[in-house]
Amino acid sequence: MPIRWSALKVSEAMDMVEELIDQAAEPLEQARLVAIAARGIADIPQYVDERLVHLISSIGRIDHIRSSIKAVRESLPNGAVAEEQHRIKCGDQLALVA
Repeated sequence: MPIRWSALKVSEAMDMVEELIDQAAEPLEQARLVAIAARGIADIPQYVDERLVHLISSIGRIDHIRSSIKAVRESLPNGAVAEEQHRIKCGDQLALVA
């Protein structure tokens, strides 16, 4: 039974999300390095240091985002994207029934 939603559009959306995440990766890494350096500020109170550790951990979760993108891709029915691409390329045709 064919799916009624567009697996191709979901796949294309994940391509765009992945591209944006890739663009954000370097600035996020720079932010993580700055937060790490901030932990080295002399006489920083422990409660501020704990928040910096949390911030560093949060920035490092970009891998979780990539895992989520992968999970979305893996949830698409096998072959649905290729089938939809083929259908678009060739156009929808009615099957002749004898």
